[in-house]
Amino acid sequence: MTAYLSIRNLTVTLTGGTPILRNVSLDVVAGQVHGLVGESGAGKSMIGKAVLGTLPRALTISTGEIWLDGVNILTLKPSQRRQRIGAIAALIPQDPLTALNPSKRIGPQITRRLVDILGWSKQVATARALELLAEVQIPDPVRVMRTYPHELSGGMRQRILIASAFAAEPKLIIADEPTTALDVTVQKQILRLISDMQTRHSTALLFVTHDLGVVSKVCDTLSVLYAGKVVEDARMHRFFMRPIHPYSAALLAATPTYTDPTGSLTPVSPKVIKAVEQEIQEHDMRARQ
Repeated sequence: MTAYLSIRNLTVTLTGGTPILRNVSLDVVAGQVHGLVGESGAGKSMIGKAVLGTLPRALTISTGEIWLDGVNILTLKPSQRRQRIGAIAALIPQDPLTALNPSKRIGPQITRRLVDILGWSKQVATARALELLAEVQIPDPVRVMRTYPHELSGGMRQRILIASAFAAEPKLIIADEPTTALDVTVQKQILRLISDMQTRHSTALLFVTHDLGVVSKVCDTLSVLYAGKVVEDARMHRFFMRPIHPYSAALLAATPTYTDPTGSLTPVSPKVIKAVEQEIQEHDMRARQ
């Protein structure tokens, strides 16, 4: 199977040399969903930003390779890299309200990428936008194209961002916690929609989340992160049946269940955290040598 995204030994550092990502390696295969799981601050979103070239200025890629459809984009000139990323990858961001420009109508926000980056005519881009809005189950797409973001619900805005991400038929989509800003009932609808769209378009999808329940529903494989380091890679069935790393097992144990509503949550034990942090320290010492 073709890996549209292959990351090899990616290290990202903060100004001053503090590592944010530590030798991250993973593959996202055509037609499959790969989950990135970990607590807040683990570095999940930073992996997506490194791929898309949107890392904050204080962060630098120190070592590693990022292969997009067979090309290591870190060897390209900045203009070539932007063109390659724009043609192959797309993003479904976390907050649909802040991701959309409040001063512009929905239509131009979907078609701009198709016209400016891919060179489509406005007529063809508009037809494609209407087609995608219908595909993400938005009623009256023509009217919605003329509206402003504040006139729509959070679920509608997120559907628009999904349509925009799939508009140019990208080979890779990065979904950065796309249901966090939505209420629970809408979350379920959006997850089902993303899964259906990904299957229909055979897209490779990198799904960033802290929710193992979400991962179990939409992902085929996953990577577990702690402090910027991948501590476990696994296929979904094996991970939930037999997690290998103690931190992965602790995360699963800390996940609430609905089978025992009177039971208490099991926090990740200090012993597990100490062991993982020891691994991180040893990794950083080897990197400095």
